[in-house]
Amino acid sequence: MFQYQQHKQYFAQIASGFEEIAEAELKSLGATNIITAYRGLHFEADPETLYRINYTARLIVRVLAPLVTFDCHSDNYLHQTALKQDWSQFMTVNDTFAIHAVTSNTPSLTHSQYAALKVKDAICDFFRNKEGGRPNVDIQNPDLGIHLFIRNNRATISIDVSGGSLHRRGYRTVSVEAPMQETLGAAIIRLSEWDGERPLIDPMCGSGTLLCEAAMHYCRIPAGFLRKQRWGFERLPDFDSKAWKKVKAEADVAMRPLPAGLLTGSDINRDAVRATLTNLNNLPGCKDRFQCLEKNVFDYPTIGNSIIVVNPPYGVRLGDRESAEVLMKELGDFFKQRCTGCTAYVYAGDRQLLKKVGLKPEWKKELNNGGLEGVLGKISLYASPKLAKPSGISAHE
Repeated sequence: MFQYQQHKQYFAQIASGFEEIAEAELKSLGATNIITAYRGLHFEADPETLYRINYTARLIVRVLAPLVTFDCHSDNYLHQTALKQDWSQFMTVNDTFAIHAVTSNTPSLTHSQYAALKVKDAICDFFRNKEGGRPNVDIQNPDLGIHLFIRNNRATISIDVSGGSLHRRGYRTVSVEAPMQETLGAAIIRLSEWDGERPLIDPMCGSGTLLCEAAMHYCRIPAGFLRKQRWGFERLPDFDSKAWKKVKAEADVAMRPLPAGLLTGSDINRDAVRATLTNLNNLPGCKDRFQCLEKNVFDYPTIGNSIIVVNPPYGVRLGDRESAEVLMKELGDFFKQRCTGCTAYVYAGDRQLLKKVGLKPEWKKELNNGGLEGVLGKISLYASPKLAKPSGISAHE
């Protein structure tokens, strides 16, 4: 019996800064005994909960099922331990596999690629001994994903039950330079607590990640609804196909269409607008039920009574720090002068850039985006009592 079968415990990989909201998401989907760990969260789940998390969770990068955890002080012992696992329960000699390895503070195995090679050799030796042949490695699209994690001479070999990164939703068929990762977009929407009561607008939408994640959130579209590849949990020896069909059917029937006019985007870049239109139209219940305009954010006369989410271009990402600082200052002036009555959520890939907006955030949350340590700030733009309360996005009328 493998480790995950003994304890019904799995591991959810998450980005840095997602710990609190990812734990809340796991709880809402039925996970129990959640424990924060290095680069993720341990949790317990029955099969239905495991399938539900993989299919619907928006903040998780990947879910792993641990096969064995052991003290690992040499490359030979790593090979021997991997060789003892019954790999025929997960794959055949005709399947392909790939190994992702992470090593830390382990003198005998300082190079992750070398550690991955030892496990690969063990799997090939297992099948040679058993069947006289060996499966092939396919890094791009393997039938089975295997993860090796070694830290402080302690190793865990796991199966990727997600079957690839969960951030690949399937709606982004067109992109522009430096797109936001989908899990980060989902985190921003979750932290905004947007519930559809007010319009949501992204005036610098890029390829539309924030708008697509807002649409998926409101429409209750499972994060894996558009997924093409098979799920890794389907290769587990105890996979329950009836339970999986039940979970999928329950999630799918809960979907609802997007109300017309609830989401609006714009961008100064024509290619970005085209990308957003394409990507949003890929989502069920959303086709042609939103606006996306080729427009400079500073051409809006006013934006009123709305939630604004925005990820302005920044120097670390696009290479022009000075221009990014000027843009952030101008954005802050725009908020003060033309967005009273709104709440803005600004994500800056460089923590220092958020200060250039010139408005004090109610709170700030550090969130990682593809290795960049960014920060999200909530800025409430209160209307003056002497002014009439704005309503709607007048620039679209």
